[in-house]
Amino acid sequence: MRQVTDAERRVRLGVRHSLAPSARVDSADAAAAAVVALHATEAASVYLSCWARMKSVCVADIDRALYEDRSLIKQLAMRRTLFAFPRDLLPAVWSSASARVADIERTRIIRGVERAGLAADGQAWLQRARTDVLAALADIPSGRTAQEIRQAVPRIDVPVALVAGSTRAATAVLTQLGAAGEIVRGANVGHWRTSRPLLTLMHHWIVDLGEPTSAEEGYRELVRRWLYRFGPGTVEDMVWWLGSTKATVRKALIALEAVEVALCGGSIGWLLPDDLDKLDDPGTWVALLPVLDPTVMGWRHREFYLGPHRSQLFDTRGNAGATAWVDGRVVGGWVQDESGEVHVRLLEPVARRAQRALGAEAARLTSWLAGVRIGANVQAPVATEPSIRQQHPGKQ
Repeated sequence: MRQVTDAERRVRLGVRHSLAPSARVDSADAAAAAVVALHATEAASVYLSCWARMKSVCVADIDRALYEDRSLIKQLAMRRTLFAFPRDLLPAVWSSASARVADIERTRIIRGVERAGLAADGQAWLQRARTDVLAALADIPSGRTAQEIRQAVPRIDVPVALVAGSTRAATAVLTQLGAAGEIVRGANVGHWRTSRPLLTLMHHWIVDLGEPTSAEEGYRELVRRWLYRFGPGTVEDMVWWLGSTKATVRKALIALEAVEVALCGGSIGWLLPDDLDKLDDPGTWVALLPVLDPTVMGWRHREFYLGPHRSQLFDTRGNAGATAWVDGRVVGGWVQDESGEVHVRLLEPVARRAQRALGAEAARLTSWLAGVRIGANVQAPVATEPSIRQQHPGKQ
């Protein structure tokens, strides 16, 4: 059986995720494809994930992909997480990961409606609510804010939490419609670092939708892309990433004729049959990745790149904070001070050359942000504990 060491996995990560300078790409679309899809729960992370992977980029380039060309589409999918997907992947996502989330949300809402006493028949209530929301958006291609939809559809404008994480019935209904691919987050009326989307009908936002695949075909395509970008990985890694089941993953692996490989520690990983060769080492590289970047969130078993630092880099809900990388390993995090200057916080000693490279990368990010301060809902200990060593850009 082919042996894939942790060092080789880190080489693949640097190349396939477009993080090593020689592997950086020219467009936001290519940056998203490098990690299958970009995490979009934190609005700023889409921009910072692209910045880390592109040779040259400005905010307008990413705005164009999201809102003009619409080649990147925000869609609720795996693990009930919002992603920015390359448009060609949407038919596979809708029929598989998104459909699973939509079905789960539907069941939760129906139970929540009946439990809250909004209606005796939760299914009928939800169907009427969905119909009313779609009608409220039918004649407004530009879309409406969530608040405007609530005002137009009084049925859902009630302060009842129908599912965990929602504060109003409207939140749950709009989430379910989004997961089902019937509505989409269109233009953002706020600053790029915040999320204030206009919600619109999917067929208003994308004219050439394409036909959804079957669920089996959809999962197979997602697993194929994951294996190429994140492989090798274990069945447990793929189950976690997809938010699906072992049976689903194993069926996809069989259809893809995926090949077993031996990983460090004795576990079994998988690669595509035409992707078994070693990649050329891209040389030393560093990266500063944002909160919830797809690279740090891409596996369930993360020891080969996290080492002993999990507790310092993730919050209590399992969300990753901003991370600093050297040659495929996380060595710390990064923060901004009140002036907007980026500082690296190291969790372990690194070579002087790597320190200088991290300082240069922090200075580059400071310049790109041009004083914009990034707030985030994820606060990992590395960003909040003052005892962690702070490395100032360009200073040792």
